[in-house]
Amino acid sequence: MKDLFGKALLDFQNGNYSEDIMTSTNISDEDALPIPYLFRDYKDMPKLEQKALKLSKGSILDVGCGSGSHSLYLQKKGFKIKAIDISKGAIEVTKQRGVLKANVLNILDETETFDTILLLMNGTGIFQELTQVSKYLSHLKSLLNPNGQILIDSSDIKYMYEDEDGGYWMDMNSSYYGELDYFLSYKGEKEAPMKWLYLDFETLKLACETVGLKCELVLEGAHFDYLAQLSL
Repeated sequence: MKDLFGKALLDFQNGNYSEDIMTSTNISDEDALPIPYLFRDYKDMPKLEQKALKLSKGSILDVGCGSGSHSLYLQKKGFKIKAIDISKGAIEVTKQRGVLKANVLNILDETETFDTILLLMNGTGIFQELTQVSKYLSHLKSLLNPNGQILIDSSDIKYMYEDEDGGYWMDMNSSYYGELDYFLSYKGEKEAPMKWLYLDFETLKLACETVGLKCELVLEGAHFDYLAQLSL
């Protein structure tokens, strides 16, 4: 991994912002991901994220923290928070912005326990593929304190397969429709393609039941997105 995402965050943090990250998937064209948006304040966050931050309690783990915006907000509110990301650049930025505990770490290597685990900005993305969901959920479950919660968001992207007649052009013999190949480029460099998973709520709920987690729908967004609360 070239960590172009981390490089872009560092450029912005250090005053070298000149262009945005470009992203695309195997079912969508290239689109810009504005870097300033990744540094947004609470007031500029989507309602789903705001709701997740309001519901956060106790000791908190922010998974895939990016530039640390969620962690920073919660830390200022007095919460004990740990931020993790696999991007070295992201963690460097998160520390520069003032988050006290931030580590380069894959969630599957986390061993501490928490009262709240946050997975936001399509938190199911890190599961990569439907066959991996149970493994990730089981591990997340093991990181919860008694009465702990996991707050996770995603989207049902079935709409992206809709044709002009209102039908769907999905190949029912292929893999789950939310499994995407994700491509990222920055300043002329291309990152290695990643697997990225969008999960509809009913599929998430079913996966939770198989590993002994309760799954409740907390809030639905304006565009097929939702926030879910998972608990023991």
